This record gives sequence, C-alpha cells and structure tokens, in this order.
Amino acid sequence: MMVFLNWLLSALLIVIFLPVLVLFLQVVLAYLPARSKPSSPLLRPRVAVLVPAHNESSVITATLNSLLPQLREGDRLLVVADNCTDDTAVLVRAAGAEVAERSNEQQRGKGYALDFGVRYLAADAPEVLIIVDADCQVREGSIDCLASRCIQSGRPTQALYLMHAPQGSGLKVRIAEFAWCVKNLLRPTGWVRLGWPCQLMGSGMAFVWRDLALIDLASGHIVEDLKMGLDFCRNGKPPLFCPDANVSSYFPRSEEGLSSQRTRWEHGHLGVILSDAPKLLVESLGRRNWKLLGMTLDLLVPPLALLTLVAVALFVLAWLLFGLSGLLAPAMIATVGVAMLGSTILLAWSRCGREIISFMSLLYAPFYAAKKIPLYLGFLLKRQVDWVRSKRDEH
Repeated sequence: MMVFLNWLLSALLIVIFLPVLVLFLQVVLAYLPARSKPSSPLLRPRVAVLVPAHNESSVITATLNSLLPQLREGDRLLVVADNCTDDTAVLVRAAGAEVAERSNEQQRGKGYALDFGVRYLAADAPEVLIIVDADCQVREGSIDCLASRCIQSGRPTQALYLMHAPQGSGLKVRIAEFAWCVKNLLRPTGWVRLGWPCQLMGSGMAFVWRDLALIDLASGHIVEDLKMGLDFCRNGKPPLFCPDANVSSYFPRSEEGLSSQRTRWEHGHLGVILSDAPKLLVESLGRRNWKLLGMTLDLLVPPLALLTLVAVALFVLAWLLFGLSGLLAPAMIATVGVAMLGSTILLAWSRCGREIISFMSLLYAPFYAAKKIPLYLGFLLKRQVDWVRSKRDEH
C-alpha cells in the first residue's frame, strides 16, 4: 500500500510541477541566440489602427501622438469611445483621428468595442488591423514592423508589450514589473527558439483583415486577448512574436487601480486554465498540432506569485509527509521543483530584472506572493467574470 501511495503522490507532484518545468525551459531557451533569417524586402500593407477607449481622457492624447506620425497615406486611426462619460471623443477629434462612439450598458467590455470598431471599418477595410490599448505608447517604427511581419507571415503578430512601474513606485509594483517582463518578454522569446507561437497580449496585436472572420470578437470575456490567440491557433493561425515592435504602458499608481487590474488578469487567466487547458491538451495531441500544444503548455504556467505559493506549499507538505510516513520520493520531487523554480527566477532576474529590482529586493518576492493569497482565495470563492476597466491615474 505504501509503495502504491509513494508512486501515486510522486506522479501527482510531477504533473503539478509541469508548469515549473515549462517556465524553466522558456527562460533557459531565452538565453540562446536568435536564429538568423535571410533578410527580405518588407512589404508595408495598408493599415487601420483600432484603439478601444473607455473614459481615457487622461491618456488618449499621448497615445494618439505616438501613433499618428507612424501612419502613411491611406492608413486609418480609429478610436472607439466605448460607453464614455468624459471628453475622450472630443480629444480624439482634436488630435486628428477618427472616432466612433458606442453606447451599450448591457454589453460592456473591450471585446464588444473591438467588434464595433471592426464593423465600422469594414466599408473601407484595410489589409492589416492593429489593435492598441488607449493607455499605450507605441515606439517609432513599430506600426511598419508589425504590419509587414503580419502580412508576410499571414499570421496574427504580437509586439513586445511591457508595463513599467511609475517613477517612485514601491517594491510591490516593481516586482510586478519584473513578473510582467518574464511573462511578456522572456517566455515568448524562449518559445520562439523552438518555433512555437506566443500568446496574444492585448495591445500591439496585428491581424490580416480577412482572418478576423475566424474568431468572435464580440465577447465580454475578461481576458479576450488570451482567448483570441488560442482560437486563432486552433484555426491554423498561430500568433507570431515580433519583439522588434514595442508598445509600453504604466501600472496604475492607485491601489484600487492595481487591485482591479490584477484581479481581472489573474482570475481570467486561471479561469481559462481550468476551463480550456484540458481540452486543448487533448485536441493538440490528438490532431498533432504542435503549435497549439506549445501555446497550451505556455497557458498552463500560472501567475508567478501563485506558482511560487503552490511550489512552497507542496514542498512543506511533502516533507511533513516524509516525517510522518517515510515517503521520500514525493519530498525529493518537491525539492527539485522548488530548486528549479528558484533557479528560473534567478536566471530571469539576471536577464531582465537587474534594472528593475535589486537582488536583495528580489528576496522579498515570496512575501509579496503571500500577500496575494486573498486574491487567489477570491478566485475560488467569488471569481470575477465580468470585464472591469482598471482605474487610470488622473493627470
């Protein structure tokens, strides 16, 4: 009986620690040099940039000013002022961009705004649609790069999307910036080394116009970008990572804004893991769709704080079990898992975290993770399922 229990618990721990192995591989692979590709002339198709905006008067002008100089003759820049009660639409017109105003209190969320914008653009459709969030700055040359890569590959194309801690932010926000860098830079960079696709990240996304028919944009899902990427991959269009294009934003300064943003992202991600990951694994293996398998394995990696909490809890429980029953294998597996996670975080910090947080500050990360326990308990007890915009800072 003890032998069977030993094998059962060991197998269970190996499955639970699979996301740690995936994260470890992604970070290690990110250290490898990129494979050189033969250069070819970049085709620049006609573009429409779509910006969904809900009460974004504090940031929308800066976003448009980063976009307008990158447009060429025939391009369009459309802002969907979605259920706005401020002067977002007035500021958009003053900046020289198109604006379409939408009002529908029953259908709230970014997906509905995107669907409205696509239907508005359909009468004079572009070759490539690029979606940029209303609070993002788009680096010079990024629109050309995204549009060219998208039309040449025939695949959805994702720019490098980074979020930064505002100047003077505390340690909690700087740790969040580091975790974001791991998620949106190192992990997709590692998967690219295997030729695997990346997740869509919500902003800086480019699509061949005709491919939009493959998905349903009119969704109130709280992580619509994650769902879109998986749906595209299932339809033979795995998203392509394009780190040469860059969009950036800032975390909210207010605790209320940070909390609502974090809850929406993490509850949404965990919800997709539970509802979609098992069937995606079965589908990808059954159809031998290795691109979809790569995206599914990436999906299985939960937020870094939760992964840390689970790994440490399993480590403690496994060694307690060893003390009570003498079962050594589960304790050793848990030890290897924690060691692998710790090594991964150190490698990631060495690659992209040194300028964000100091090594001594990094040692605080487990305490930061512990402070997020109520957020994860909230997922179990009262999961957020409706899209809620994060409160912006007022300028």
